[in-house]
Amino acid sequence: MLALDTLPVTLACAPCCWGVDDVRNPHLPPWERVLDEAAAAGFGGLELGPYGYLPLDVGRLGAALATRGLRIVAGTIFDDLVRQENRESLLRQTDAICAFVTALAPPRGLPGQRHPAPYLTVMDWGHDERDYAAGHPDRAPRLDADAWDGMVANIRAIAARARDRYGVRAVIHPHAGGYIEFADELDRIAGDLAPDLAGLCLDTGHLDYAGMDPVAAIRAYADRLDYIHFKDIDAGVHADVMARRIRFFDACAEGVMCPIGRGRIDYPAIHRLLREIGYGGYITIEQERDPRCVGGSFTDLTASRDFLREQGF
Repeated sequence: MLALDTLPVTLACAPCCWGVDDVRNPHLPPWERVLDEAAAAGFGGLELGPYGYLPLDVGRLGAALATRGLRIVAGTIFDDLVRQENRESLLRQTDAICAFVTALAPPRGLPGQRHPAPYLTVMDWGHDERDYAAGHPDRAPRLDADAWDGMVANIRAIAARARDRYGVRAVIHPHAGGYIEFADELDRIAGDLAPDLAGLCLDTGHLDYAGMDPVAAIRAYADRLDYIHFKDIDAGVHADVMARRIRFFDACAEGVMCPIGRGRIDYPAIHRLLREIGYGGYITIEQERDPRCVGGSFTDLTASRDFLREQGF
């Protein structure tokens, strides 16, 4: 039975905690290490990460997950959502990811969970003009009306394909350095997507990095919140990188994301809010880093997991 102050959630983690964001990076750790350390740190699930990093053999990966008590809770599209010429590539990714994650053993359902996992997390990425303006709502260029409408059409196509062919819930993730990052863009995308088509995956670290209060943002979009990512922000590193022209992932390599509980995000307040709104389901910890610093991944993830356990997550 859950303790009175314990939320009905399962904590997961993601391969980006080991620096796995691009399968072409020559410094990535072996996938077995990621699964071993995720399990040893006490997590109940794992995101798929970039398609092709984990083995794409259902039997092989399913057995490796089962022996470690893990399930895949989400797949990810992390790509240019703006260009109309990218539509077919985005739909091919949708088909490949959704077919694969639904062939694996599903994560268990939890009280209060609106939609079953695994999810398809959808993030815009791939624009230098926004990457260098990450975290700066005053200097970041915005899409004009036609380009925005084109991006929304791409997202609708992804979400409909995931829902109608595979029964997978698409969740839109505002991401630093993409064209869905800041408060005005979050509000706009939430208004442009019907609730029966797609939900939101709000990430505490990206909300903070974009200048929003994570508690206020989660409260404002509670009725669209299907999935959550947790990060924490090192205030000193953040102040330093905000004073420079730097790409988002380069800021991560410098340690702007720190173990949860050591940064400035108010996790006791987030716990109270999630209990108030009745959130149940999956929460995935992400602490992006350079894969050449993978030696600290297990220690940092264990610290984050222990802190969250003490807070009732």
